[in-house]
Amino acid sequence: MSRVGKKPIQIPEKTKITLKDGILTVQGKNGSLTQEIHPVVDLDITENRINVVIQNSDRKTRALQGMTRSLINNMVLGVSDGFKRVLEIHGIGYRAEAKGKSVQFSLGYSHPIDFKLPEGINATVEKNNVVTLTGIDKQLLGQTAARIRQLRPPEPYKGKGVKYAEEYIQRKAGKTGTK
Repeated sequence: MSRVGKKPIQIPEKTKITLKDGILTVQGKNGSLTQEIHPVVDLDITENRINVVIQNSDRKTRALQGMTRSLINNMVLGVSDGFKRVLEIHGIGYRAEAKGKSVQFSLGYSHPIDFKLPEGINATVEKNNVVTLTGIDKQLLGQTAARIRQLRPPEPYKGKGVKYAEEYIQRKAGKTGTK
């Protein structure tokens, strides 16, 4: 049984939700998001709450109930509060610089990397080595953070590279000479 899917979603004030032809639109103070809802899943929308209801109780439908509830909850949280992801850059000479709708990285390669941010994602750089990404779409924000981390993943010996702020890099000892 899906426990996540049965939890109701609280709708904050000044957030408008519309469902038309299987497409859910959530509008809030930060913007608007749309999501197509699977036909097996129904939404029970009241004034300040959304319940995700399923038609039958087979395994796939229960899984869709939980996933749909999580997607809708992320949309509601995104348009009302927004999401944030922090990346840290470690290494001598490694740095980042925000330039309009792109971020320029110097990560030890022979050339700087100009990373264009997708629509709806904003970046700020503090102290040349902390990049903060903000946006209302949680999936797009996570994908953008993962693509930035792929530019130079952290290595286990010195910890150089781009990592998430909450990520822990387990260090390796390295070589030892024989005597």
